[in-house]
Amino acid sequence: MIRNSVRLTGRIGNKVEVKVFEGNKKMARLSLATNESRKNQQGEWITDTQWHNIVAWGKQADFFETKTDKGTEVSIEGRLINRSYTDKQGTKKYITEIVVNEVNIPAVESNLSK
Repeated sequence: MIRNSVRLTGRIGNKVEVKVFEGNKKMARLSLATNESRKNQQGEWITDTQWHNIVAWGKQADFFETKTDKGTEVSIEGRLINRSYTDKQGTKKYITEIVVNEVNIPAVESNLSK
């Protein structure tokens, strides 16, 4: 059975943004950078960086808020969400996010699931 699942290991690229909603429900947003290195035709190493929008709720949001900072290496497992919104100028924008189900700091071997 194939399902919507994404696994990434990378470094947090910004300070984690945390919001608390009604009923004390917590959400964390962050950017995650993943790197891929390869040799070009001249034999030089080239690093390609991809940026991913990450959203975490509940226990995972608490974990990102208290246990991580900009530059922390994390491994996440989650699912892709595509959504759209209208910005202040009235332009429709599209965004792809990964909603976290599980997070792990590889160096610590600490694991947090839903």
